[in-house]
Amino acid sequence: MTTELDYKNISSNILVDTNWMEDHLYDENIRIFEIDYDFKNNYLEGHIPGALLLKWKEDLNNYLTRDILSRRSYQKLLQKSGVNNKTTVVLYGDFNNWFATFAFWIFKYYQFNDVRLIDGGRSKWIKENRITSKKIIKFKKGDFISSLPRNENIRASYNYILDNLWYSKEGPKKILLDTRSSDEYVGKISAPPEYPDENTQRGGHIPGAINIPWENAIRGDGTFKTYSELLNLYSSKGITPDNEIITYCRIGERSSLTWFALKYILGYPNVKNYDGSWTEWGNVVHSPIKRGKK
Repeated sequence: MTTELDYKNISSNILVDTNWMEDHLYDENIRIFEIDYDFKNNYLEGHIPGALLLKWKEDLNNYLTRDILSRRSYQKLLQKSGVNNKTTVVLYGDFNNWFATFAFWIFKYYQFNDVRLIDGGRSKWIKENRITSKKIIKFKKGDFISSLPRNENIRASYNYILDNLWYSKEGPKKILLDTRSSDEYVGKISAPPEYPDENTQRGGHIPGAINIPWENAIRGDGTFKTYSELLNLYSSKGITPDNEIITYCRIGERSSLTWFALKYILGYPNVKNYDGSWTEWGNVVHSPIKRGKK
């Protein structure tokens, strides 16, 4: 089992704090990205100096195919941002790091070598009155090449979940972890109040899913809870490292934060994010759902 010391080692390579970021603001081998859902009220109002903007809808998703960006688009985006194969990429988000962990998941899906997450994201940086800038820097085109195979071990599809919904063979279990609010889980609402235009046809949850809302993993300042706190939170509900865990939410961003906590803080070996999430499952004809508490 991973120890507190192991957690610190994982954090130093993957999860960095605001002090580390401030100390490395002007490192030439680092590219910082702010990932925004609403960039006009965030990035354009002031961002970490040198940070480039990634728009969650436009840059990280393919609108026509309802999929993440293609390898070609991913490579082109990083080259445009001045990224090379030895560049360290640092990500932070506009709201509780939802969209930053989603971007992190994409980087790991395409097996980027060195990508890190700022613990607490934009909100913590601003609350600490750290320096911000409105200047948008253009870097010389990088020579980054995406050549490694996609890591399908961290992604779950609709068909994968449907095929394994009533998995009963001996061996590790496949556990669905619903990271939405309890009201979404029971079907009282089908989208968070702040996103009223993104409802699905049906409310409820995937049969058998366990509900642990994403915010249970973080403190009031947006940083992750300690290793011990997270281990107790998930293991007490049967979310243990000997099983395959599949996280989902509504569009895959809240679930990516839980995915990050399980895989990179707790070190669980087999965690997948279902990015289709409830917007896919709740709208597909004949997909089984359950309403109310388990």
